[in-house]
Amino acid sequence: MQLVLSLFPGIGMLDMAFEMEGFTVVRGPDVLWGGDIRTFHVPAGRFDGLIGGPPCQMFSSLAHMVRHNGFKTKFGNLIPEFERVISEAQPTWWLMENVPQAPLPSVLGYEAWSCKLDNRQLGEVQRRIRRWTFAAREKTVLQIETVALMNQKFSYAACGGGGSGGVGLATVDKFGRGGRPKSVKELRSKQRLDSCVGSNIKSSVAFRALCRAQGLPDDFELPPFKIESACKAIGNGVPIAMGRAIAAAVRLATNKGTANGTEATS
Repeated sequence: MQLVLSLFPGIGMLDMAFEMEGFTVVRGPDVLWGGDIRTFHVPAGRFDGLIGGPPCQMFSSLAHMVRHNGFKTKFGNLIPEFERVISEAQPTWWLMENVPQAPLPSVLGYEAWSCKLDNRQLGEVQRRIRRWTFAAREKTVLQIETVALMNQKFSYAACGGGGSGGVGLATVDKFGRGGRPKSVKELRSKQRLDSCVGSNIKSSVAFRALCRAQGLPDDFELPPFKIESACKAIGNGVPIAMGRAIAAAVRLATNKGTANGTEATS
């Protein structure tokens, strides 16, 4: 059983996925719980792997709108801190998750491989695209198991912050009559953004919808949080299905030591 250190764990959704795939995960500091990665240090050689998703707000496609309105993104670029902890910990392998626009991490002594993965490639309804970077001493390509055909149902990415890019509480058929694919305009007109939009992201209905979209069990709870904060925390997490697919691929690669495989998408 591999021991893994998780950085920027949030509420631990990526950690849950790795635990489901047989890894033992130790959670590092997170600002959500009052932690600070900048003061965190770890001894070398204690962990087999290191996983994490540094805050993506700075690199998000919506970041320019925040700056246009005279505000600053909540977090700066913490990828260098992620790289620093890797250099200190010297794990056998490491994995980073972020938005596709984020810069690729680089740590001396490791060969990195990267791919973009859409949650819908795993048969899920929610569209959510993330870039994954995996690195080991020798370049290793993760063999990620995807479906042959995407789900005909469709929903936009779960978004804890709400807004027009928020989660749709109702999914829609992606195909119209005669099997004709619907346009983005048609999809938007059909999809309800209900109580997860903007200032209305406060209801238990929104919370349950986000849990379902992200693959969390129906009885999942976050007792320390108010509904609005709980929705944001879940919306910022990695979908369980995506996390499990990545974790299974990491387990296969690290157990067999293979450097062969096929990526999900470039």
